[in-house]
Parts: sequence; structure tokens; C-alpha cells
Amino acid sequence: MTVRVGVIGVGVMGADHVRTLHTVVSGATVTAVTDFDASRAAAIAEEVGARVATAAELIAAPDVDAVIIASHDSAHAEQVGLCLDHRKPVLCEKPLAPTVDECRDLVAKEDALALAKPLVSVGFMRRFHHPYVALADEVRSGSIGTPLLVRSSHRNVSAYPGGDSASTITNSAIHEIDITSWLLGVPIVEVSWHAPRSTSHDTSRQDPQVLLLRTADGALTMVDVFVNARYGYDVRCEVVGETGAVSLAPSHALTVDSSLRSAATYPEDWRPLFADAYRRQLQAWVESLAADTPTPLATARDGLRATEVAAALIDSMNNAGAVTPVRNS
Repeated sequence: MTVRVGVIGVGVMGADHVRTLHTVVSGATVTAVTDFDASRAAAIAEEVGARVATAAELIAAPDVDAVIIASHDSAHAEQVGLCLDHRKPVLCEKPLAPTVDECRDLVAKEDALALAKPLVSVGFMRRFHHPYVALADEVRSGSIGTPLLVRSSHRNVSAYPGGDSASTITNSAIHEIDITSWLLGVPIVEVSWHAPRSTSHDTSRQDPQVLLLRTADGALTMVDVFVNARYGYDVRCEVVGETGAVSLAPSHALTVDSSLRSAATYPEDWRPLFADAYRRQLQAWVESLAADTPTPLATARDGLRATEVAAALIDSMNNAGAVTPVRNS
């Protein structure tokens, strides 16, 4: 069975999904695309032999078996809701929706369908990144004892325009929120938000931010998120247990030793580091659709939980960093 996929939003992320499906994912073909930029949609459609449609047309189309949503965060709730109306499996890029109420409504709408398998998957692709998988396997093996502390970093060269301090949490730190619960296997129940002196390179937001996440087992995760770090795209994670520690390998792509000096070269954005994780996530999603088995990706409920944690962090940010419980639905 070939899964016919429609892609909503073909900017940097969506276009990468289209090309990955077209070139390296087996069992899938892209039949339709859409974007608010008509010329961008036409160009990628011509490249892969797809057609251009509106988002509503794409979701309803009989030659679209499943949908990928890579549009602006603000459009996710409406578009995922339309996919549920049409009983179409959908892979939505994170976040599932920007607000807890929107996420809760989508989970309730999917639950009301009473389907044997969920339709909604959420693109927390770090769950498919080989180094994170190896890290999780080591933690779960018990080799470092009971996890006590997690130290994570998420750093970008520069922030995309139009964001603010809250969107740093909902759009960037949302990855650390999801991966923390996934690594430790327990939910985040309490958070607090902190900040040092802010960079002069971005006056639109507090940057960097420091987030403290406490899981139900008492482990504490410290995350620094710095979306204008300038030096490169860099993701770090270390889990410290009672008898040892395990960490990701450095995310720099290349180390050059020359002229009595050693220099590390970092990627400019997430794509070189996580390209294979996106490929593996898409392949796993397509295979589950073809086999009619439950999604191996994060679910709508996972997306809701991550947004609930993000909302608690924003509450803490707006309340002088107060320790804030996560309100679970």
C-alpha cells in the first residue's frame, strides 16, 4: 500500500517533509500541498509531481490518505480539527496547538470518535533521534541508578522574527518538555521559570531563559533555552543518576585539528542534526498507516501534556518565577 500524503505549510519545515517523503521514505507519495505563499506551494508541488489545493480541499480530498501539518502554530487547532472531522490520520508539527484549551478540545474530539487507533500524531521527532534513543535506553537499563538530575540545553543561532518570551517556551522549549517526560517515563508536575541578564541581540524577548521541571518521581530537570546564542545550533542533555551519568555526544558536526589548535564547527540550524530523526519519524508513521497499527509517535494527549507544562512555565514567568503546579486535564 502506498500512503498518499497531503502537506499543509511548505516553508522550511514543510518543504523538508515533502522532499523527505518523496526521496527517502518508502511507501509514501505526496499528492497535494498548500501554503499561504502560492508561489512557494506551486514550486514544491512541481518538484515532486503534486498538486496545489487549499487546506480544506487537501484535507477532504479522496486522493489524500493522511495529512502533515507544518503551518503556523496558530493554525494547528483548526486544521487538526478538520482532519478529525474527515477521519484523516494527521501528523502535526509541535506544538499540537498553542493553548491548553485548544489542545484539550482536540483530545476530547478525538476521544469522542471512539476509534480503535488514534488519528493524531505530534512531531516530537527527538524520540526518533538515535543519540536520544541510546540515552533513554541507557537510563532505562538501570546502569546509572535512579535518575536524580537532568541538565539540558537548547540553543539557536538566532530567533525567528515575531516571537516573544512565551513563544520561546511554546515553540522551542516544548521539545525539552516532551523529551524530559519521555526519557524519565514520568510526568512533569511542577515548574519554575528563571532568567539571567538578557542578550542585547534580541529586545523582543527574555533570552536566555532557565526552566526548572520537577517530575512526579522527584527528579529535577534544568533547561537553558537560548534562541540567540549566535555560535551555532546546539542541543545538550545529561542524565545524572545515583551511581553514574550519561549524556548526548556533542552536537557540533565537525572538529578540525590544525596549526596547534582544535576547532568545533556547529550547524546553523536543526536540520543537519535532526535530519535522520525526521526521516525515521516519517517512515515509522507511514509504516503504521500502511499496516493499520497504532501510531508509534507522540499522541494528541502527549501534545496536550507538553502544552500544559508550557502554560505552567508561562504562569511562573508572569509571577516572578514562582513554583507552579502543572494543571493536568
